[in-house]
Amino acid sequence: MSLSRRNFVIATSVAAGGSMVLSACSSGGGGGGGTSGGGVSAGKYSSVSIGTKEDSTGPAPEIPGAKKGGTIRPISPQDFSHLDPQRIYYSWNSEVGNLYIRCLTGYRIDGGAMKLVGDLATDTGTMSDGGKTWTYTLKDGLKWEDGSELTVEDVRHGIERGFASFTTEGATYLQAALTGTNDFRSVYKGPYDGKHLDSVVTDTAKKTITFHLKTARPDLNWTLAMQSYGAVSAKHDTKEKYDKDPFSCGPYRLSAHSVDKSLTMVRNTHWDPATDPIRNAYPDSFTFEFGPEALQTSDRLIADSGTDQYAVMAYSGVPAERIQKVLTTPALKSRTVDGLLTGLYYYAINCKRIPDLKVRQALNYAWPLQQIRTIYGGPSSGDYATTILGPDMAGRVKFDIYGKLAKPQGDTAKAKALLKEAGKLGQKIVYTYPQGSNDAFEKTKVVIANALKEAGFDPVVKPVEATSYYDQVQQIDNSFDVMWFGWSPDWPTGFTMIQPLFDGRVIANGANNVSQLKVSWVDAAIDKAAALTDATQANAAWAALDRQLMEKEAPIIPEMYQRRFYLYGSKVGGAEYDPLNSSFVLYKLYAKS
Repeated sequence: MSLSRRNFVIATSVAAGGSMVLSACSSGGGGGGGTSGGGVSAGKYSSVSIGTKEDSTGPAPEIPGAKKGGTIRPISPQDFSHLDPQRIYYSWNSEVGNLYIRCLTGYRIDGGAMKLVGDLATDTGTMSDGGKTWTYTLKDGLKWEDGSELTVEDVRHGIERGFASFTTEGATYLQAALTGTNDFRSVYKGPYDGKHLDSVVTDTAKKTITFHLKTARPDLNWTLAMQSYGAVSAKHDTKEKYDKDPFSCGPYRLSAHSVDKSLTMVRNTHWDPATDPIRNAYPDSFTFEFGPEALQTSDRLIADSGTDQYAVMAYSGVPAERIQKVLTTPALKSRTVDGLLTGLYYYAINCKRIPDLKVRQALNYAWPLQQIRTIYGGPSSGDYATTILGPDMAGRVKFDIYGKLAKPQGDTAKAKALLKEAGKLGQKIVYTYPQGSNDAFEKTKVVIANALKEAGFDPVVKPVEATSYYDQVQQIDNSFDVMWFGWSPDWPTGFTMIQPLFDGRVIANGANNVSQLKVSWVDAAIDKAAALTDATQANAAWAALDRQLMEKEAPIIPEMYQRRFYLYGSKVGGAEYDPLNSSFVLYKLYAKS
């Protein structure tokens, strides 16, 4: 798949946020994971599970003390790039999508824990034929914003729109599975010529929709929670224009939108909370303000005056200039939520250019995580990473093969001994990073080069201008040995974290296996784990592969599970961190009197 839009937010928010306190997909709001110190409270990581039919029944659990009414005012430096469900992949768009888009499945969030439940569907689906067939039954009482019934044909229409020529920005997992090819538009071009996919079968009387996949996907229940597969009413489908004025089946509908300035959403009076186990929807409206950068927004929320008392930071966290003030002032700290990244920042080692495992292991031992994190802002910026799977991934098992938690400053002596053993003392290492995206990179390059020299390497720092960075590092014949990178999964299981980054069959210009790891046993292990129909076994298989990759191949140097802090106004209640979309859970917020 192409560079994840979720990952794109993570990788570029260094520049957007003005600090290394970045977007994260993890727990928060009292349940946030992390190391203590620097004003950061330790806590447990969020859990990930699959709910029952009972869990999928509405209404959503009430929040103690919450009341209906008022307006919540999120502030973001940027507008939403897309509002059309089939064009949504970017996390910021996904979060607002939760207010008006509903999918077959979705996440019920409680204290940072994520539980996959049926949203439009009565449960998370029935799988058969080894993951090639999935059947869903729609709930009763589902309606669109005009009061018309939401049907299985509307669900099918939303999925078939994902094949259209104008919906190229969305996820493509389901399209590929339904057709058996990544070139799925050569098989089906969307519903606008009156044709339907033979592989999607609906039964109006029974309210069922069945997917007959060419490729087994035992994790399809997770895939279908992505807004890219949200329902769309064929009657109200305006094709390309739908992006400007989407039709709602959630608790809110679009009321006004001044591009790059503001967006207002008001109640959808035809949404029935009895059908929805996920959303609370307390405010009468949301008014989004676009434009203010993180520092300006932080100062406004610190001042906490006027309508800013009902405001929340939306997708730009507290910047380095204000983080210590916020964390060391109890009254401000009490008005924050925070969370760690479900995904990972890391340094990809080019296995094509560095084929010797001992050299790659030496790089892992030598890397100065402590010095890097100090530059990023210390413990408040996140936790040291030692695994590929983030702390909030289903089945993740913690390990520390290279002793980074014991010696986060790096073990240059051990690295040098490995290099000597391999006969590679003096090995040249060309390191690159996105130049111009953040001042922190200019500082980290120095401590990285110093550590590599001490470990017996010959470091060469070769930065690439930020706007062309990914274009260059994602070339097969690039000239880099170690490349700063980041990745976040599209759902919290191992497949979308490991397969895109380490499957040797997807190495190509523009692809995300930047390490260019091409090992037959890894490819076979990916296939085996992806085919497991038992979720517990699959999670265990991905966790085992995580460790095996780092132990037997060392294709990357994990850096950090980044953390972001968000401020909110004193008259905002129900503040909780969204573990997947790295923002407030908008539909749980309420306005205090």
